[in-house]
Amino acid sequence: MHNRTPLPPDLADRAFTVAEAQAAGLSAKRMRSGDIEHPFWGICLAARGNQDVTDRCRTFLPRMPAGAFFSHTTAAVLHGMPLPGTLETDPRIHVTVVGSDRALRGAGVIGHSSVDRPGVKDLAGMPVLEPIATWCRLASVLQLNDLVAAGDHLLRAELGLATAPEIAARVVQYAGHRGARRLRAAEALIRPRVESRRETFLRLFLIVCGFPEPETNRDIPLPRGKRRVRGDLVYFRYKVLVEYDGEQHRTDDVQHNRDAERLHDLREAGWLVITVRKGSSKDWVRDAVAAALRSRGWRP
Repeated sequence: MHNRTPLPPDLADRAFTVAEAQAAGLSAKRMRSGDIEHPFWGICLAARGNQDVTDRCRTFLPRMPAGAFFSHTTAAVLHGMPLPGTLETDPRIHVTVVGSDRALRGAGVIGHSSVDRPGVKDLAGMPVLEPIATWCRLASVLQLNDLVAAGDHLLRAELGLATAPEIAARVVQYAGHRGARRLRAAEALIRPRVESRRETFLRLFLIVCGFPEPETNRDIPLPRGKRRVRGDLVYFRYKVLVEYDGEQHRTDDVQHNRDAERLHDLREAGWLVITVRKGSSKDWVRDAVAAALRSRGWRP
């Protein structure tokens, strides 16, 4: 069995160019070995199996032209914005060049060009289009509900990505671009404190059904001696709470028990709680919420 020449230490843990490999004395045959991947033209990498978007972007950095940056859905994923699964798992990366440079072409890369350099943020050493501009550009590829979910993520205060006034100002500036009308509609629907894409979809569904709009992830005061609890979609006026129960709530025993306790305390305090799961039918959700709100005095 032939023993491969080990990769030089300074190349073993990072992406490197063919020129660097040649300078380190690696032969063309060694470069074709199974322990070396070629994810992009001119880029080599010690084989590591599946890579996520961050890994792929880091791998591409040696080929990034000066002034170029990661953009579009790649930037959205790097900023943590929730996207439809097909976009989140797309192995291709979006790279935008500025000025007279030609858009990049090649396997694994979707190239774009921009006349001016927009705001770019450094994310762990990677140049990435800043969050609000990224969200605006998503308006040309996402449906409304998906765009609202990504915008809700921007407003999560703990992430420090954007404020509502900053987003509103940028939406005005985006007028005339592709998707501007959808962007304006989404801006009117985004809300703070939304913690998941499913919560966004559930809230938008309740609005489409003609129900009052619930408040998002608000603390609910309980009688003395009970801890305040937070609810997903809260109708304070009617003491009705609509909760989205994700998979982690049932697979994590600690979380599951905590949820059971808080729901017990809420019901003891006179709240009606409707728990929605991934498989819940829309008809059931609509009827359950309607019955709860009507029982507390709401009328369409």
